[in-house]
Amino acid sequence: MRGRDGQPATDAAESRQVNAAQQPAKANKPSSPRHRAREFVVQGLYQHMIGGQDAAAIIVQAESVAGFDKANRALYDSLLEGVLDNLPALQALLEPHIERPWAEVSPIERGILLIAACELRDHLETPYRVIINEAIELTKSYGGTDGHKFVNGVLDKLAPELRPDETRS
Repeated sequence: MRGRDGQPATDAAESRQVNAAQQPAKANKPSSPRHRAREFVVQGLYQHMIGGQDAAAIIVQAESVAGFDKANRALYDSLLEGVLDNLPALQALLEPHIERPWAEVSPIERGILLIAACELRDHLETPYRVIINEAIELTKSYGGTDGHKFVNGVLDKLAPELRPDETRS
């Protein structure tokens, strides 16, 4: 084993450093346009829940953020409108699968659950496993420490209700 200077490694700590340096770093894969759209919808729903902003204000703000042009605009519009126009119905779908009052769920996790419920219900072209995986990834990025486990558990119960044929196979 060689150290950074090309000479033989002299101690265990230096050897560990060399091993770590030789390991390939996790590639930061660029976000897909659909993932970016979901990220912007999460941010918009947070603005709505915390700041009371309406859809028009959320859209204006999102359009001013760097990277918004790389998001799938059709999906962004569909999800933002779909969630905001159907909040009570989507919440009613989710609440039976949550063991605490809705108001006690963090705003980020609420937003992600609402997006996923909207997609499961209205976007049949997207496989339910993709929707759940996207929700988990969003929660890992924006939610609390174990929030992704909570989101996964709720969506695993909701998916068979909304997509019975797809989840059976």
